[in-house]
Amino acid sequence: MVWDEWERIKGEVAGGGAGGVSGGGRMRLNSVAGGGRGKDLEYDPKALAAIGEQAFRLHQRVGKEGRGPIAATVAAARDLTGQEFALGGALQRVQERWGQQVRSLADACGHISNGLDAALKIHRSDEHHVVRTISGVAQLDAAFDEQTERRR
Repeated sequence: MVWDEWERIKGEVAGGGAGGVSGGGRMRLNSVAGGGRGKDLEYDPKALAAIGEQAFRLHQRVGKEGRGPIAATVAAARDLTGQEFALGGALQRVQERWGQQVRSLADACGHISNGLDAALKIHRSDEHHVVRTISGVAQLDAAFDEQTERRR
């Protein structure tokens, strides 16, 4: 944006013209008319926490219940192999693949849970930062307004 365009927009806002706020209004950045919040800054912490909790529970269940049949399968594969059945080796490979899949699924659920926990922390931190920054700008703005009033 060129400087002239910026000055024109500031004048329109201050004067209540073309899209400005009437009556010597103030500029509002990142705001929705009526005092609402911008959609890009909203998140539902309860929904994220609930999804993260379910992912964590699934992580725990997959870790416990998914590995349950491993000992019996290993024993059966060993017994079949000992009796010279080709099925013993195949059963061992199936069990190894099953173990890999269980670990992958448990890891994925853990990553989802951890990622949502991190997202909640980041959003909270970002929101606090935005509030502190905007509050600081508002204080500066008020101080400038106060100085302007004293000069009049």
